[in-house]
Amino acid sequence: MSKRSLLHNAVIVNEGNRFNGYIVIDGETIADVGQGSPCEAVVASCDSTEDLNGCLVIPGVIDDQVHFRDPGLTRKGDISTESRAAVAGGVTSYMDMPNVVPPTTTLEALEAKYARAAEVSLANYSFFMGATNDNIDVLASSVDYSKTCGVKAFLGSSTGNMLVNDPKALHRLFAEVPALIAVHSEDEATIAANKARYVAERGDDLPVEYHPLIRSAEACYVSTARAVGMASQYGTRLHVLHLSTARELSLFDSTTPLTDKRITAEVCVHHLWFSDEDYSRLGNMIKCNPAIKTVADRDALRNALRSGAIDIVATDHAPHLWQEKQGNCLTAASGMPLVQFSLVAMLELARQGVFTIEQVVDKMCHAPARLYRIDRRGFLRRGYHADIAIIDPASENKVEPGNIVSRCGWSPFVGTVFHNRVVRTIVNGNIVYDHGDFYDAHRGQRLLFN
Repeated sequence: MSKRSLLHNAVIVNEGNRFNGYIVIDGETIADVGQGSPCEAVVASCDSTEDLNGCLVIPGVIDDQVHFRDPGLTRKGDISTESRAAVAGGVTSYMDMPNVVPPTTTLEALEAKYARAAEVSLANYSFFMGATNDNIDVLASSVDYSKTCGVKAFLGSSTGNMLVNDPKALHRLFAEVPALIAVHSEDEATIAANKARYVAERGDDLPVEYHPLIRSAEACYVSTARAVGMASQYGTRLHVLHLSTARELSLFDSTTPLTDKRITAEVCVHHLWFSDEDYSRLGNMIKCNPAIKTVADRDALRNALRSGAIDIVATDHAPHLWQEKQGNCLTAASGMPLVQFSLVAMLELARQGVFTIEQVVDKMCHAPARLYRIDRRGFLRRGYHADIAIIDPASENKVEPGNIVSRCGWSPFVGTVFHNRVVRTIVNGNIVYDHGDFYDAHRGQRLLFN
């Protein structure tokens, strides 16, 4: 892209507004956003101009929960391959989770991931530090949280065996760590009791339909209620990841502005799209933790996203090799790759009337920037980094194995026809993805936090 470029005849969706307009990019930043056609002076100031023919222009998506499997699990994916999947889906910034090998629970492991991303990531990046029963001192005093998005704590076991289950460590985590604490929230005792019950009744070859019965709504509620109680006690910045139940929603506030909240919540695209009725059709492809639950739960999550009780949308992008997804409820790997298709899936729900396009942009672009206090990203504003997704709203987009970018090569959306297509992704003013082509000369930047 040239030094100063003009994109015009676009439908810009930004900060609750949708209008025909233009955007000027100067180097790495946005120089101007305007309504209507640009005046002659604006055109003359630019080195290049491009007519977008009515495409949607939105801020790049910020995904606060991905598992890019680097280091140690790179057979499934790595920062290079999965950041390509991200930008193919209009995701310009991501926050990666610590349950890798070795786990990201030391400063050395954290900085190694940043160094790797600087070498290979097409999108902007940040990495969570992982909490353990033994590293609270490091989390409380040694991490620069202006350069790291926060701390991840597993309150229920999931992929990676990083469960924080020492009561003293948990209380210290909530009381002493001066950062946002993002939690995987499922109650281990409830899960264990459910598993024992169903194995006793049916044996250990349980079909996947038992997954939401073992990792039940009660398991989610018990854990989330406990976490919210502790955060309220200590004044912690708590962020509950991937809500999956209607019952948990009573624990969250829909009236306080996001920038004033200390306790916030996320929902993932798959919990908004699928329900337990889909297990018979998709089986282990939609097995994940926490489990996809009932239609009533899905619909309650949709309502809560609209009302503001849930603050942001993410993916929990978690690629596994196809052979790792085989087996039964107890043996198949949990998790699915979603980062490439999260935006078009949400736009499809908007097309169906579930959300508005403005709500999709707010929850996927603006709200993550506000919640994490990210420096100059998430909005189309003068002086902000030029992180932009351009979408053709009139292009059918069928998901097929041949167009999946993630290394694992499969998707629960295979066969789905979306009616929007990400045609270009711009990161820090540079085109990194354009109509199926990747531009590997450019790299994303480390996210900074105010």
